[in-house]
Amino acid sequence: MTISTHVLDTSIGRPAAAIAVQLLRQQGSNWLEVFRGETNADGRVPALLPARASAGEGAYRLTFDVGGYFQRQGVESFYGTIAIDFTARDAEGHYHVPLLVSPYGYSTYRGS
Repeated sequence: MTISTHVLDTSIGRPAAAIAVQLLRQQGSNWLEVFRGETNADGRVPALLPARASAGEGAYRLTFDVGGYFQRQGVESFYGTIAIDFTARDAEGHYHVPLLVSPYGYSTYRGS
């Protein structure tokens, strides 16, 4: 299974670079960190699962530090952290989870 993401800043129409991203996997009632990093210059994190990670079906959470990103841009933002919970149902599948963000709104979808 693979998981990727990208972040687009819709307020400026460009990728959002250097946003801290964390991927967690639910195990029982706990959330365990699988990945921590940041978006590249193109606003992407192409591989959220390390090669050694044993991933599979289950509940995942992506968190994005958009507050820090907007603060560095000198822009006031309503959001600090955005969390996206999703369920991976195919252990062989690819899950691409984009985030479209502006200082006062966001949306997401399952990409390809």
